[in-house]
Formats: sequence, C-alpha cells, structure tokens
Amino acid sequence: MHQIPDQNALRTAAIHRLYTLEKSERLTRSRIIGVADALGVDPRTVDRWLANARANNGTYQPQDRPCFILTPPMLDAVARWRGNATAAWRELRTDGHPVPSLATFHRAANRALTPGIRAGLRGGEKARRRYDVSGERDRHHRNYAWETDHVEASVKVRIDGHIRKPWITFFVDCATSAICGLAISPQRPSREGVLVAIRDAVLIDEHHGPFGGIPTYVRVDGGREFLCATVKEALGVLGSEIIELPPFTPEGKGNVEAVNGAIKKTLFAGMPGYTHAPTLRGGKPVDPDQPLLHFEAFVGRVLEWVHGWNHENTPRGLGGNTPRQAWDADPALIDTVTAEDLHTYTLERHGKPLVINSGGVRWRKRNYIADWMHGRVGEKVDLRYLPHHDHRVELYDPQSGRHLGAAVMAGQATREQTLSLKRARRREADRLRAQLKKAEKNRNTRYAAATRPAPPVPLDVMPEEEAVEHLRALDGFDPAAEALPDLIQLPEPDAEWTLPLNPNTAPSPQPPTPPEDQP
Repeated sequence: MHQIPDQNALRTAAIHRLYTLEKSERLTRSRIIGVADALGVDPRTVDRWLANARANNGTYQPQDRPCFILTPPMLDAVARWRGNATAAWRELRTDGHPVPSLATFHRAANRALTPGIRAGLRGGEKARRRYDVSGERDRHHRNYAWETDHVEASVKVRIDGHIRKPWITFFVDCATSAICGLAISPQRPSREGVLVAIRDAVLIDEHHGPFGGIPTYVRVDGGREFLCATVKEALGVLGSEIIELPPFTPEGKGNVEAVNGAIKKTLFAGMPGYTHAPTLRGGKPVDPDQPLLHFEAFVGRVLEWVHGWNHENTPRGLGGNTPRQAWDADPALIDTVTAEDLHTYTLERHGKPLVINSGGVRWRKRNYIADWMHGRVGEKVDLRYLPHHDHRVELYDPQSGRHLGAAVMAGQATREQTLSLKRARRREADRLRAQLKKAEKNRNTRYAAATRPAPPVPLDVMPEEEAVEHLRALDGFDPAAEALPDLIQLPEPDAEWTLPLNPNTAPSPQPPTPPEDQP
C-alpha cells in the first residue's frame, strides 16, 4: 500500500520551490497555476502562501484560523455540570459572563476536552477508560507468563441450604490462552483459594490435563490475597516472579479478563438463577420459583465449560487454533514439580517448631493427632497448614525438612482415624514386647548336652573355620593378595629334569678335545 502524502508537507515544499524560483527571477505565472491545480486551490491562495513564505525567510508557516477558547471559569462550569456544555453555557450567561453563541461554545468545549475526559465527567473513571488505547503484548512461549484474577459468578447457587454466588479463581497462560488451573469457592476467595488454584495449575497429570508447569512470571492485580506472604513464598520457592499491576487496570491482564467475560456470556447467562436476567416491572424476576443448582452441580458445569474452552474454543490471536493445539505445537520445555513437593510449597508454615506431647501436637489451642506419632513424644516438628482448613495439618522434620505425615484435629477425627490410632498404639506395644522377649532370650546362654566329662560348650559358639572366615570378611582379608611364594618349601627337583642356568655364575671351562688317531 502506498502511503498517503502529508498535504501540509507538500504545500511547504511547493511554496519553498516557488520562493527559490522567485529569488532567481525564474518564477512565472504558469508555475503558480500548476501548483494551485496540483493542490486543488485557487492561484490567489498560492499567492497568499508565497507571501507568508517571504515574511518567514522562505519557509511557509500555516496559521490556524482564529477561534474561541474556553477560559478557566468556563471549564470549571462544564466540569460542575458533568460535561453538559449547554447547562454550563446557560449558567455563565445568567451570571453575566461574556459567552459566545451556544454552537461556538460547544465547538470550543469539544476542542478543549477529549472524548475520554467528557465521558469521565459524565460517568467517572470507568467510563473514561473505555476511550484509552492499550497495546498488545508479545505472547512469547508457553509458561512464560500467567495471569490470574477472581470472577464472581452471576448465578445464585444453593450451598448447605443457603443461596450464594460462588467465586472462581483462574490461572491463564498468556501464550496459548489455556486455562491451566482454577479454584471455585462458595465465598469470596482468600489466600486459601489462591493456593489451591496454584496447585491445580502447576500439576500435570491425568486429573489436571496437559496444561501446567512452573511459569516464569505471574501477573496479578492489587488484591491482598495474591500479594500475601504465603502466596509470595509459594511462588518464590517455585522460582516464579510476581508482577503487580496497578489497581483497576484490566487491560494489563487481558487474557484472564477475556476468560472472565466469556464465562459470563456463554455459561452463566444460560444457567438458572442468572442475576442479570431480564426482569418485569418493579424489578421482579420472570420466574421467581426456578430451581437453583447445588454447588456440586455448578462446579461440574464450570469444569465442562473449561474443557470446552481449552479444546474447542479458538481465541483471537491463535491463528484459528484451540488452546490445546497451540500448547502442543509450542516447543518450549516445561518445568515441573512433584505433587509431594508442591503440596509442601503451597502450605503456610508456622513460625517455630512444635513439640509432640502425650496429646499430640498443640497448635492454636487444639490438639492434632496421628497414628505415626506413637513413640515420638518429645520430638520437635515443623507445622504447615492450608489457611482456613484447621481440621488437618502437615508435619515435617525441622532438620531435614522430610515430610513425617498428616495430623487431624482430635475433636474432629473420624471413626476410621480413631481405629487407626488404636491399631498403631497396639502395634507399637507389640513391637516393644517382641524386642524385650528377644533380648531376654539372648541374655540366657544355652549349652550343648554332654555324654562325657568336659567343659560346657555354648551353643552359639562358632566353629574355628567359620570364625576365621568371619574375621577375614570383617577385615577385608584377601588370601590371594597376601600370599608369599617363599612361605612353602618347594619339593626337590627330579634328577631327570634339566636345571636352568644361573646368569650370575661364569660357565665352567670345558676340557680340550683329544686329537684323532692318525691312520
């Protein structure tokens, strides 16, 4: 495509050329008419432009037409009337201020105030933001950046006999627009819901699907549940950096905002109990007795919608691909973490080690017990817990960090957990009894029966050959390595053998050969 030329730049260049020709006395009327025809103006207009160039040393400088400009009191009046220029003009005229005509006042107000400012005067900051221009980030690769946010479901749901609107916490991958994890809370989510969503997003298995791993960056808004110490510690251990966006900036996390808007329009709008459904006169609902979903059914519908978003939806910017197709086509490596380690990282840690006593572990004026605690009274443990889930805690070795096991609140232990605790106590007692019996049995030395007068022989005495072999095995003795060739005398050689010569002795002289007899 050819770029449209700037008319002001063309006008300035053409007038400068005419000014140069005039200085060299080569300017003719036909040249002025040619410039006027090219710019679509009258030749007399070109004469005025040329006179402007003579007054400014050969450079044409266009001058704006004189227009009316609002004064500060006029701008204040427009702001007081929430952007209503007509009401401000009437007030100024009533108070005796010199004002132009109403049409001129409107034109001046439009020049002084942008459409965004006028919308902000009428509807506030939220209305002004609709006129802002936001760029588009590079998608990079999968798990480069995630975005997270809460969304309140526009649906009333039955939860334990009460009617509430649940909340959903999403973690969305920016490169593929895939929903990596989520957590659904019956009430407004806290740091507990964020930790559950992080665990669901990072894990990759048959339950969580192929989406997940450890992200490099996580974009969050100013919500305190995203910026609490527990969430920062969990993401910090994973090596993810939190990017805190300014408050009330949905354009900073457009991917998760797109998910929030889509689930409201494509799922919540078709569910019973939709709070934004059309109403009758007086705000009465069309069907006040419609059956509401239970929380379990609501969670199932949301999970089905998430599966459809990841495997069937084609978001803008993916070239017609679904998030699953974009995820599988991305060659970037995925950093993972085991479920056990992730379980530890996404728990909040108690400050100092606690001691196991006869009643279990005492924490927050409650006792926590487990079957593996038998025999460990007096040992110290580190306690980790999921916020708002006080019925269960996880205990770790304070030195090595090894996970020892879970413990449940003593007052909320189930019948199976109580039976397991009793069985563990019996197993501990049986193991001690067996060790004591074995010790007593080894303490009494048994002797072999005798038929002749002889000292008593213990039955557990090793034979001499077995004892030698046992000592050699303990000392690492190797007979082949310790063999001495001169230790055993070799037999005398046989007379028929030929002895080897000794190189250190001189050979004995041989007798001369007698002369042969002459014939």
